[in-house]
Amino acid sequence: MIRTRRALAATLAAVCSVAVFVSACGTSPAETTGTSADAGEPVAGGVARAIVIGEPRTLDPAGLGNSWTRQSLLGNALYGTLMIEDPSTLDMKFTMATDFSTVDGGSTFTLKLRPGLTFSDETPLDAAAVKFNWDRLRDPANPSDSIRQASQVASTEVVDATTLNVVMAAPSPVFPQALVTGAMNWIASPTALQKGQAAFDENPVGAGPFTLTKWTRQDVMELKKNPRYWDAPKPYLDGLTLRTVADATQRLNTMIAGGADFAMETNWASLAQAQDTGLSTDTVSFGGGLYMGMNVRRAPFDDERARRAVSMAVDLEAVNTVINDGKGVVPQTLFPETSPFFSDIPLTTPNKETAQKLFDELAAEGKPLSFTFTTYALPENKATAETVQAQLSAFKNVSMDIEVVDAATGNSRNATHDFDMIIASALFQDPDAALWTAFHSSSQGNITGISDQQLTGALDAGRVGKTIEERRAAYETVQNRLVALNPGIWYAKSAPSVITAKNAHGVVMYGFGSPLPEEFWMTN
Repeated sequence: MIRTRRALAATLAAVCSVAVFVSACGTSPAETTGTSADAGEPVAGGVARAIVIGEPRTLDPAGLGNSWTRQSLLGNALYGTLMIEDPSTLDMKFTMATDFSTVDGGSTFTLKLRPGLTFSDETPLDAAAVKFNWDRLRDPANPSDSIRQASQVASTEVVDATTLNVVMAAPSPVFPQALVTGAMNWIASPTALQKGQAAFDENPVGAGPFTLTKWTRQDVMELKKNPRYWDAPKPYLDGLTLRTVADATQRLNTMIAGGADFAMETNWASLAQAQDTGLSTDTVSFGGGLYMGMNVRRAPFDDERARRAVSMAVDLEAVNTVINDGKGVVPQTLFPETSPFFSDIPLTTPNKETAQKLFDELAAEGKPLSFTFTTYALPENKATAETVQAQLSAFKNVSMDIEVVDAATGNSRNATHDFDMIIASALFQDPDAALWTAFHSSSQGNITGISDQQLTGALDAGRVGKTIEERRAAYETVQNRLVALNPGIWYAKSAPSVITAKNAHGVVMYGFGSPLPEEFWMTN
């Protein structure tokens, strides 16, 4: 039997391009992936104070986002994980699952669970519970950002208490890399979920390292150690409190003042300042990045000229100056130069003169460009939209409005494709999971709606290619088609990070900067 984790590790070891943690004190945040020092062996006890970026609207895993800017810390705390990937090797590591393997090139998988797992309500976390959760996530009637991963599964079948057979909608040998980036990695008690959202939010039931004791909305969430957690003596902490702070400056000031022990961070400038003050930072490095997605399903961005005009008109270094004080990195190519998939294909080619000609051309045809930029309420997102709006105001025959929405509304707009332009991301370790999900014509996660036969074929070829050479050729085509089609404007490399106080330790992240709270520990 060929185990996916071993085959994947061999492939990704050759790729060796992303998601590596190293110790790099004194370097700039754009170059470093960690400044945490070795503090010795973990000690038990204490209650840690953590700052998160976004407050959940519900504690149902279907409503949580598994990334550093959203609710990954909370989801991991309440529900634990089925599996994670080792950031130094990109090999899969199993936690509540013991195996997730394929023998047919990713057409089917078999999930094996640890025997005897139980939720905090003492009901079993078994294969039937996993099926229940995964079926909910891939049901369009339950709007979830994780449908982009779950919809890749065609069906599931319970074999026995610890075994679930999974049939894929299309072969995907590296599907485990996608699974760990969404809510499929979090399993909640079906018994509790069936009581309805209000009851579940009052008493969420998982099998994670912590359980909820108090949730004061827009204020604080208090968690305590789960005595039934499967991986004793973890968690090391007795408790964990979470506060939501959307503003990067406020997060940093709170950490500097000693008001918190851990803080999720996404701002390059804040990371640089944190290091200057002696705080530690840990950052996951990815290919790809953030992009301003343009909805090609409807006017005005169903016209490629409109997409190209806006792409050429925007000064991305100016955006970087506004949102990151110039400390961030604007992606120049889809893959970093260290990747075997790298090609020197510029993602954007600014040209204000050509942009104005395209704006004029569209207006002459009775289609003056007018659109709305829907942005999340995060300060960096709002600043991005405002900067683009200010830049476009210097051109004729183009106008842009801004609509600010909360995370729940933004997720709904993504799911229903009700936007003109919106901030999106395609972050990747192995490129398949993110790029196929974001740009394949049949993917539920293809929010821009781009549909191109060459692009789709290349994404499929990259997914199933058996050698680096085959995959490199496929992803070169992917890069060329994305540049030609302009579904989005790549404007920033992401900074999935955690800032820690001097007495806080144990930062371990997987996926999209998703920290494991069972690893956190404190010294006096």
